[in-house]
Amino acid sequence: MLERQPGKGLQMQLALDDAFADGDDDQSLEFSSAAAREHLAEQEHRPTADQVTETSSVDELDTSTSISTLRLDDSTSGTKSDSASFASRTITPTCCTKRTTTGNEPIYPTVHIDVSQPPSRRISVITQTGDGTAASNGTHYPEPPSPAPPALDLPTTTASSSLPNTLASVPPPQSRRPSRSTGPTVFQKVVSKTRPHFLPPKDRQEDLKHLADWEAMMERSRAAEEKRRKALQERRLARELRIEQSIHVWEKVIAPDWRVVHRDPALRKLWWHGIPTKLRASMWERAAGNALTLSKDNYRTCLSRAKRALSSGVFPAETLEAIEEDIIVTLPALHIFHPQNGALYQDLKDLLCAWVVSRADEGLGYTPGISRIAAMILINMSAPQGFVVMRNLLERHCLRSFYGDTNTKEDVEAYYRIFDTLLADSMPKIYFNFKQHQISPAAYLPNWLIPLFLDHLPFEACARLWDVVMLEGDSFLFRAALAVLAVLEPRLFFPERQELLDLLK
Repeated sequence: MLERQPGKGLQMQLALDDAFADGDDDQSLEFSSAAAREHLAEQEHRPTADQVTETSSVDELDTSTSISTLRLDDSTSGTKSDSASFASRTITPTCCTKRTTTGNEPIYPTVHIDVSQPPSRRISVITQTGDGTAASNGTHYPEPPSPAPPALDLPTTTASSSLPNTLASVPPPQSRRPSRSTGPTVFQKVVSKTRPHFLPPKDRQEDLKHLADWEAMMERSRAAEEKRRKALQERRLARELRIEQSIHVWEKVIAPDWRVVHRDPALRKLWWHGIPTKLRASMWERAAGNALTLSKDNYRTCLSRAKRALSSGVFPAETLEAIEEDIIVTLPALHIFHPQNGALYQDLKDLLCAWVVSRADEGLGYTPGISRIAAMILINMSAPQGFVVMRNLLERHCLRSFYGDTNTKEDVEAYYRIFDTLLADSMPKIYFNFKQHQISPAAYLPNWLIPLFLDHLPFEACARLWDVVMLEGDSFLFRAALAVLAVLEPRLFFPERQELLDLLK
């Protein structure tokens, strides 16, 4: 019986009736958990008429958590006296005792297990009230319809907790696994960092010396990289200062008539150094010209046609999807063309839709990569002004061939042959290396010319390159491509063809 006695805590009492007593009188035995396990083991191996097996295990845990498990056979084939003897047996483990230092000790409920009753009414809970009377909560816990005898887990009750309505097993709290140290492991301390694992190990002193040499080389490399970065920064600042100092020449000499740069080598060299930012829009518009004789209202007309097509569902869905995909990869480092929060996203999309409508009359569709050119133009000028510049810039023969449909395939092949000839004359080693790996200009040149190098060069370098393209025309695109190959020449002699293609792309 589970009882709480003042000053003694929970006591375990085992009452045996006539079926298990040696004499006529009942015995009341009070013992420890070890004695209870020994006595129940003896009872388990003693043969009976019904082969009733009883297992009671009391595990001594810590004072904060204690769980006692009582396993009873679900068999009901025994006699009534045997069932009564089991019904009168109540176990109160002393290991579940919760000692309190105050006089007001908590009141623990009593769990009564009567195996003589039907399975749905075998277990009941009796709680003693403050005045000493016992009150039953009337709760009966039916045994689960499982062929195996269920394990009955009694959680430890405290003064601030009550017996739960379910007798489900409560897992013990698991201790948290200690975190590993952030320092080097034993293996990392002994493994060599300066020799591969398939070679014989070095001497410890030699390994330390080589590791120190490696750290010194890395330090010198970082210092050289920082020095190079500072030199590039100084050159950029000097170039910007030189452009700002020459702005009065641009405003007084070049801006009234930009064709003067073709007659004066000094002004032409000044143009090659870069156009001032605030004059770039007007200079690009004049240098690109208006061979198509487009009016300022042409952009609004094409945009209104595109919006009507979008609202009526006539605009091709695959073209609109290609525009969205092209915008996502357009100058991602600037974040101004992002579909969700980009400031110029809608302007770029409108410009591309208007450009598609303007080419629809010629039977031409959308070409991936045009969004880079439209984005570069929108950064420097407004959408109506940029639409006229983009239409006239892409109307030049070379770019029109690359942005045209399959009808211009022969023209593109002719430009490939021209570039191959220029490469063989200027850089024969690279030319023969490409021939050895069977790499033609068609493998890398479209990726450079269609976005006008915006995917391969820094933004400021592309701005200066565009300044010269506006002045010199399409021929400068091939010169720029040869210059890129000249910069990459030390890295163009890979033994594998795929590595070479990855570098060029």
